[in-house]
Amino acid sequence: MLAGLEAVRLPSASSAFTLGAKGPDEVLAETLARGALHEIYAAEGGDMPAASGFALALALRALNGQGEARPLVWVRQDFLDSETGRPDARGVSGFGLDPARLILVRVRDPEQALRAAGDAVRCAALGAVLLEWWGEPKVLDLTATRRLALRASVSGVSFFLLRRAARASPSVAVTRWLVRPMLSTPLAADAPGAPAFVVTLLRHRAGVQSHIWNLEWDHESCSFRDIPPLSRPVVSVPAGKSAGPTAEPSTAALRRAG
Repeated sequence: MLAGLEAVRLPSASSAFTLGAKGPDEVLAETLARGALHEIYAAEGGDMPAASGFALALALRALNGQGEARPLVWVRQDFLDSETGRPDARGVSGFGLDPARLILVRVRDPEQALRAAGDAVRCAALGAVLLEWWGEPKVLDLTATRRLALRASVSGVSFFLLRRAARASPSVAVTRWLVRPMLSTPLAADAPGAPAFVVTLLRHRAGVQSHIWNLEWDHESCSFRDIPPLSRPVVSVPAGKSAGPTAEPSTAALRRAG
């Protein structure tokens, strides 16, 4: 049964979602599957908040096209509260998610995290599951991702795997994303602007080629919008350095502090 997951499962219009921005939607069309596994990586250690925001935004895009207010289950290990901060009701509300729809599951270790997420994704009453994962624990191997993907396919629940301090490893994820933060446009009175991201589609099992997009998140419409290239100040790139996030995340760049 698990071997059947190796075949590409192209979703129909009713089982897919879009980002809402013209740039990526012209490329991806109806190939972002609900009821499937998607992976999100931070490009560098300091990019982890941006990766969390992008993962949450993807989950919201999958949630909000289902015609009813289904919950989102977010599974994370306890120690992440001190490492990266804790999800806050006001924060998720400002991002566009009603806190009443968020079920936050805190666990002690990777084994408990995988068990909790695996149980959650089997529940068809949920809209999406977000598993926040630190490092490269042995329990999250290719077989584990196959099981998660199979359960998501059966239940129709979208599964988002947020990888922190980890290298890209073999999995059956339909898509794999690399995320960096981008400077946002300040609002009136120099208030903080909308969350902005540089996102790289590293992999798509349907054969879509790698792309890089500059995107901004609109919390009111729960949708992305395109940012024209070089439309705002950017930091200059030192000589000999790459100007774009085209590589897979590295262990050295994402090593846990302490």
